[in-house]
Amino acid sequence: MSNTAIITGGSGFVGSNLARFLLQKGWNIHLILRKSSNTTNIEDIIDKISIFYHDNNISALIEYFQTTNSDVVYHLASYIKTEHEPSDIIKLINSNVLFSTEILEACSKASIKYFINTGTYWQYYQSDEYNPVDLYASTKEAFEKIIKYYVEAEGLKVMTLKLYDTYGENDTRPKLINLLHKFADEGKVLDMSAGEQKLYLTHISDICEAYHQAYLNIQSIESHLTSYAIRSEKSYSLKEIIQTFEILTNKKVNINWGSRLYRKREVMKPNNTITILKNWNPKISLKNGLKRY
Repeated sequence: MSNTAIITGGSGFVGSNLARFLLQKGWNIHLILRKSSNTTNIEDIIDKISIFYHDNNISALIEYFQTTNSDVVYHLASYIKTEHEPSDIIKLINSNVLFSTEILEACSKASIKYFINTGTYWQYYQSDEYNPVDLYASTKEAFEKIIKYYVEAEGLKVMTLKLYDTYGENDTRPKLINLLHKFADEGKVLDMSAGEQKLYLTHISDICEAYHQAYLNIQSIESHLTSYAIRSEKSYSLKEIIQTFEILTNKKVNINWGSRLYRKREVMKPNNTITILKNWNPKISLKNGLKRY
């Protein structure tokens, strides 16, 4: 019998790769999107999946969940804004708290037992137990408090995966590795901080393996509420990453080091005290990951 999953945020980089990964394993996939969602990342699989377009009608959402006979919900949808403006507040709350809670409610009403949530290491500034780097991280933490209700009152089994920095060869986000290629190819100068901040870069293939392993784990563990880190074993400074990139790609990036100040509440050393997901180990080193581009 094939497994069935509902994925929110399935048109994004991580979500689309997860959908593709599970399809290759024979899963039935349902994506929860909005009419405004950009489906470029799923064009190659769009005829192999089912899509529900959410229009804020929670009754319709619940009815759809009830028809899927899903084994698990993978919740990856999120509105990310690292330095918010006042106009971003409603978007952050609507996506990361309101919509996320509607997904929990639909999960409960459809009697779907397992819920794999997505958190961020930015919930732990200076490795404190809870000290959000920004408002985005605050909304992720707020949602985890709501999750507690559904675990205790509705019997839902939830595992939160705390993602660190992700990358991969089909990534179109304006992230570090993509920017390095762009600026190297165009010969432009890239203004950077001093480059001392550390990053745990984890390849998207390993990320997908982690989400799949989380589903295998959640079925057998006793606790109904767990949280694990998904990160590479080794962290690298920004300078080290760029030096490795230049060596492997034979490209030179013109960087003006120290021309930009560190951001407010810059994460210089990510929290490495969170327990890593059991039965999972990242297989792709930074060097091997960069060679795939």
